[in-house]
Amino acid sequence: MPKKAKASIYSIHSSIAYASAVIANFPKNTGKPIDAWVKLVQKEGISEPKAQKNWLMKTHKLGNTQASMVLEFLAGGGQDFTDPEFYLAKAPGCVEAMYKGPKSAIRPIHERLIQAALELGPEVKICPCETIVPFYRHHVFAQIKPSTKTRLDFGLALKGTPRKLSERLIDTGGLAKKDRITHRFALESAEQVDNEVLDWLRHAFELDAE
Repeated sequence: MPKKAKASIYSIHSSIAYASAVIANFPKNTGKPIDAWVKLVQKEGISEPKAQKNWLMKTHKLGNTQASMVLEFLAGGGQDFTDPEFYLAKAPGCVEAMYKGPKSAIRPIHERLIQAALELGPEVKICPCETIVPFYRHHVFAQIKPSTKTRLDFGLALKGTPRKLSERLIDTGGLAKKDRITHRFALESAEQVDNEVLDWLRHAFELDAE
């Protein structure tokens, strides 16, 4: 009997789900599937992307998002951000690439944080990107970023927290910039992912309850 494939620890990024819905609704909202729009642009013979986008939006009344997606497919990269199965297959490779070479030394910190996040419950979604690994509940509540070969920055969304901030938490400027991630821990070993860090992780998760 063949072995059952191991379930991925990763979830579909919210942008993939959104893009997939937009693609599925192309015929209803624009009158044509996206492949037909790609062929139409090719037939028109416009080569410059900005001119292609203007033509789609002004002549055919496509929205900005729809026109941008047509151009992505025209360039051959549409699958990267619209195909859930493609994203899930690619996700482990994104993580591996983050820790190539000298940064492999901080990979254990990453693994400890992933384990801790998944232990918070089934609502947690781990959605790797090219350079960061966000954790979602309803929104991003935490984020892993391997910053140097010796340091991993673990960001948390702590806007509105009633708690006194730990002295170890570093302000990211996120509140002023209206970013989700407002504070971070600078971690240099898996041992530094201690009870204090785990407590703030849980708190960020709980702040994103709605």
